[in-house]
Amino acid sequence: MELLFLGLLVLLMIVALTSGFPVAFSLPGASIIAIGLAALCGWLFADNPDAYFHDGGPVQWLSAGVTNFRSLYWDVERDTLIAIPLFIFMGIMLQRSKVAEDLLVTMAQLFGPVPGGLGISVVLVGALLAATTGIVGATVIAMGMISLPAMLRNNYSHSLSTGTICASGTLGQIIPPSIVLIILADQLSSAADQASAIRKADYREITGEFSMPSTLDITSASAGDMFMGAFLPGLVLVGLYVLYILIVALFKPENAPPVPYEGKYDAQFALKVAMSLLPPLALIFVVLGSIILGIATVNQAGAVGAVGAMIMAGYRLPHKEQHRYTPAAIAIGAIIAISIILFNFDINVKNIHSTQDVIGVVLAIIAVSALLIGVAWSGWRVFKTDNTLHEVMLETAKTTSMVFIILIGAAMLTSAFRAFGGEELVKEMLTGLPGGFWMQFLVVMLVIFILGFFLDFIEIAVVVVPIVAPILLADPSANVTAVWLGVMIGLNIQTSFLTPPFGFALFYLRGVADKVVKTLSIYKGVVPFIGLQLLALAITGLFPALVNYLPNRTYLTGDSAPPPMNPRIQPCLEAEVLSYYSANQQLLQTAIDAMASANTVYLPEHVQQALNSSLEQAGSVFTRVEAIQTAEAEVAAYSPDYAPLHYRVRDIEADIRDVDAAIKDLKTQIRRLDDTPEDLQRKHNMEADLLVLQAQLADLEASVPSEWQAAREGYVKLTKAEDKARRDYRRTVDESYQTILDMQMVIADADAVAAVLPDVEALAAVIQDDKATAKAAMAAIKVQEKRLGQMAGVSNAKGKLSKARRALKGRKFNPETARGYLTEAITMLHAEVNWRTQAASELVPALQTYEQQIAGSIGLRLQERMPVDLAKSVSACMSNHKNISLHF
Repeated sequence: MELLFLGLLVLLMIVALTSGFPVAFSLPGASIIAIGLAALCGWLFADNPDAYFHDGGPVQWLSAGVTNFRSLYWDVERDTLIAIPLFIFMGIMLQRSKVAEDLLVTMAQLFGPVPGGLGISVVLVGALLAATTGIVGATVIAMGMISLPAMLRNNYSHSLSTGTICASGTLGQIIPPSIVLIILADQLSSAADQASAIRKADYREITGEFSMPSTLDITSASAGDMFMGAFLPGLVLVGLYVLYILIVALFKPENAPPVPYEGKYDAQFALKVAMSLLPPLALIFVVLGSIILGIATVNQAGAVGAVGAMIMAGYRLPHKEQHRYTPAAIAIGAIIAISIILFNFDINVKNIHSTQDVIGVVLAIIAVSALLIGVAWSGWRVFKTDNTLHEVMLETAKTTSMVFIILIGAAMLTSAFRAFGGEELVKEMLTGLPGGFWMQFLVVMLVIFILGFFLDFIEIAVVVVPIVAPILLADPSANVTAVWLGVMIGLNIQTSFLTPPFGFALFYLRGVADKVVKTLSIYKGVVPFIGLQLLALAITGLFPALVNYLPNRTYLTGDSAPPPMNPRIQPCLEAEVLSYYSANQQLLQTAIDAMASANTVYLPEHVQQALNSSLEQAGSVFTRVEAIQTAEAEVAAYSPDYAPLHYRVRDIEADIRDVDAAIKDLKTQIRRLDDTPEDLQRKHNMEADLLVLQAQLADLEASVPSEWQAAREGYVKLTKAEDKARRDYRRTVDESYQTILDMQMVIADADAVAAVLPDVEALAAVIQDDKATAKAAMAAIKVQEKRLGQMAGVSNAKGKLSKARRALKGRKFNPETARGYLTEAITMLHAEVNWRTQAASELVPALQTYEQQIAGSIGLRLQERMPVDLAKSVSACMSNHKNISLHF
């Protein structure tokens, strides 16, 4: 019965969507009706409203959608969707500013003389508009009204013209900033959390180990990661479009002839091109550049984009010519001034200590005030020009409300889908497919592609992705990142705007195209571009670094980059460092030997021992590296023969778990039956089914190969040996380098120890035989203890002072003992000052040189951040997906 109501849920949704009922009400409506009917039927026919639910009851599942939505979007740390209204405002404002019109005319004049130049200009303008407005309907309509007549007038093929315009207009769905990417990031963030829980549960059940290493966990996705991940695939798609048009123009010149420009390519034309291109390019750089460079979050970049769009609209919209460019000039000048001030001053109102700090803050206040004046003036001009600001804000509110209502409806639909066991059904169907992850992935991509013929991108993103993404992300055999999966789905969803018969871009163009352009020509025109989108999808799938590299690079080189000790980056980091050891062993050994030859006879014995131990550990690093390489090679040699057996047995064990779960479920049902004739007959049938399942379980357990246990133990032994070799290496290099850092810190405190020494010596006058003075003496000693506690390497002297203070306490009052401890402390401090002063001039230069020589290898893990070049290499390494299924 659960499947019946699941089918009813899907049928209700399809009927509502295909009948033109609003999506925002179709999704929750189908959920409420299906759950209500299931509860009613359960109450009527089974005397239990919960009877026809996979788990729980109607009240639980009706409230689950809203509860899930609140838990996701009412969390102050879950601010992904804040960017949606900001980018919508930015896009609508730029669309009202006629940016598309200027760009289309200018680029057509610039590229027209090139074969296929008009088509190429449409693609390039589409890419620029995608990175600014991102509004498909407005872009396609603008191109259809401006470029299509020009292309037809110059004898361009009808199908090529319409296909180019439709495809270029949809680039806004994949080139950031894109609303699709933000919604996908939001859905995939939740899916990654679910997938992580699934993977940890599988690891715990399969291996018996409670904690899963962080290197085996899921890599989640933020909106910023999605923007950076989609950037290069978007450029690949643009390149494919341009290449296709060039090929058509070269091999069939009659379909895309060159169009000569009737004017002159002079300074005036160059100025026109600059005025058309520079503002949107500057806005793209500010918005996307700030995200890619790690300067701003997606929300911050969206706010900057919205303000920038309003400033552009302030001088682009038709209004009084007087002071047309003044607000923009004031704003740009203020931004330049703020940049100069930030470069030359440390602006912190809570940390003003000098006249220069005051000057910096005052100048910053003036510059920010000028910026606010420029923004406010631009906003006033936009408001007074045909009430544009009011209309843009109204459209932004409508569109944002639509998106959020759909998200609430999708959360309810997903809950209803799970209520009837749909999620388990999809999981069983996907995991039961032969071919593993890639067959599952291809089936999901095919389903999304087919749904694109009938559904909008938001419906696919919020309905399909939450169901299938956790299953795909949890699979360790491919270990794909959520960003890569999101970009692949985004590229696939983009085809929904082009696929006949319901592609929205086709409708938009049909509405503004001349009657001479047949609808069939539009359909024929988009077919090659759909093929190019699928080709881009294949390229992105084969080369995941196209997606993963930029997010990884930003993560490892940004201001909040993790230290090299971060566990998740260790595999790739060590691969780079081990190669460095192999190439530079002699150089490092020379540095170690040079440090060992330094004169250290005057150092205290424990300091000498620590330094010698550090150098011995540094010298043993090469042996540790060889141990890692040997263990790694043994695992690599063992894995090819072991892997097929591993996969076979894990499949058998998965079947065993399924059958065992079915047996437990059947036993539970049998226990719940009464002694009525009907129940006794059902019990007899169930017991027969139980015998079949128990026999099936026995057959499965017997089918496990006899060599499995020994093979598994061999693999585990080898991997544990590799893990131990890596732990030994990490402990060795960390301890070796930390000792060098500690020694430099100790020596650097020589002046501080010398400064405290007179005050410690003065304590002798404070310690008197009169018990009445004990409290004051103890307080004075405590002060010096605290001072010594802030210095490195004087803990023994501090300990003597503590004993001296305790010797004056209460009944133990013994001033002679206290003086003895004080004398010992003073002697120790004198010794510390003497050797540290000598080491500061004789040993520190050698220590500093040695530290610099080993900082990028032995000391790398203890650095605050990786060198940029190394971070780039590690980013490239982390960008490729690795099969980790043998760990499960």
